[in-house]
Amino acid sequence: MTAIRQDKPATAFLIDASIFVFRSYYSMSDEFTDVNGQSVNAVYGFGRFLARFLAQTQARHIACAFDESLTTSFRNEIYPPYKANREPAPDDLKRQFKDCKQLAKNLGIATFGDDHYEADDLIGTLHARHSNKGLNVCVVSADKDLAQLVRPTDWWWDYGKSKPLGFRALTDKFGVRPDQIVDYLALAGDSVDNIPGVKGVGPKTAAHLLQHFGDLDSIIARHQEIAYLSFRGAKSCALKIKQQIDQARLSKQLTQIVLDAPMPNDDIIKKQGNEQALMAFFNQMNFGPLMRRQLTEAAKL
Repeated sequence: MTAIRQDKPATAFLIDASIFVFRSYYSMSDEFTDVNGQSVNAVYGFGRFLARFLAQTQARHIACAFDESLTTSFRNEIYPPYKANREPAPDDLKRQFKDCKQLAKNLGIATFGDDHYEADDLIGTLHARHSNKGLNVCVVSADKDLAQLVRPTDWWWDYGKSKPLGFRALTDKFGVRPDQIVDYLALAGDSVDNIPGVKGVGPKTAAHLLQHFGDLDSIIARHQEIAYLSFRGAKSCALKIKQQIDQARLSKQLTQIVLDAPMPNDDIIKKQGNEQALMAFFNQMNFGPLMRRQLTEAAKL
């Protein structure tokens, strides 16, 4: 697999942990149980992911951000239907989320979570702070929303499914530059997060508009020019933009990642893992010898 150079400047790895917990829960067999007979498939899969990730990257600056709630984000205050289309996480998964967070801590990885700000916002804030300190940043996620953070010196990495993608590769992947992702989602909407966008404007049209005008504000200010562009439905698109300006701006509020969430401690330097806490955790989770060895080695990095 592709590795990211760890010379100068250093790279901060910011992990959108919830995605990898979900993947583990739905892909790993429920035959993995703790000493009480409760399923720990998500914990097992997440532990395997962290062990492999640390072994591969030898990360010196690393953090895991977790979503604490799907219903208490400030975005729900702005737009109550935000993410309302998602089924609540099963109780079994909620329990395992806590164990996954504890495992990351035991390995010496800084962990972050907040019931008002989402993991995206915590990653955005860490990105802003550590890029200002001169670090390159690798956002580890499958979520295209987080691609908006990527600068020419950064990467977005859907670990396990793709190699790290830089600014140009992301532009090729999404059809717009990373810095245009917010406006792209504001126009096209996002069914995963229940963000409305502009009804009748799909991904291809959104990309076409941004390639021509550059950003949402310019599209709104010059919407009458859309009718003269050479794509199918240009005239009706101009009308749709005019009629749904407020909805487009609301959608941008929902898709824009916060870069200044309250965060008293932003230390993300990898620490030595807590050996005693790890052993107790391994025993509780009923982990086998291979998993114990891999995680013990990862804790020492």
